[in-house]
Amino acid sequence: MAKSLEDFVTTIPDFPQPGVMFRDITTIIQSPEGFKMAVDMLVEKLKGVDFDYVVGSESRGFVFGTPVAYAMGKGFVMARKKGKLPRDCISESYDLEYGQATLEMHKDSFPAGSKVVIIDDLIATGGTTKAIVNMVEKLGGKVVKIGFVLELEGFKAREKMLKGYDVYSLLSYPGI
Repeated sequence: MAKSLEDFVTTIPDFPQPGVMFRDITTIIQSPEGFKMAVDMLVEKLKGVDFDYVVGSESRGFVFGTPVAYAMGKGFVMARKKGKLPRDCISESYDLEYGQATLEMHKDSFPAGSKVVIIDDLIATGGTTKAIVNMVEKLGGKVVKIGFVLELEGFKAREKMLKGYDVYSLLSYPGI
């Protein structure tokens, strides 16, 4: 019987605290079949979309975004943690559960007017993705689609942080 992508997700009850059902996607990545399936599905969702670059966040956005960019013949842009990129950067801070984080992109990541797709492994609150959207737009790019392998719906990131953007996920779970 053929497997579905969901078959490659490992659910770990009570992690990191009692009552939480943690959805571990590292089991997708470590399986040749699961990883290929996820990348192929992300690519399929982008067929017919006019875009120039894929942007992915450190670190699992790199894991999924880079093969998508390669498969579609597009450039890949890294959104990295503060202090990791060597050239002039723009930055965007966002809230975490306990504090803040900052992502950066090179100021010359793409020409103004470029059409950009954002790819990441997971969306929960949407803070990381919204930070990337803000940087893309500051650089004069247009976000044309945002894709995730997994979405935790209970956080309502689409409504709270990404309203008005074309967002898709391959898998979704209730979350929270």
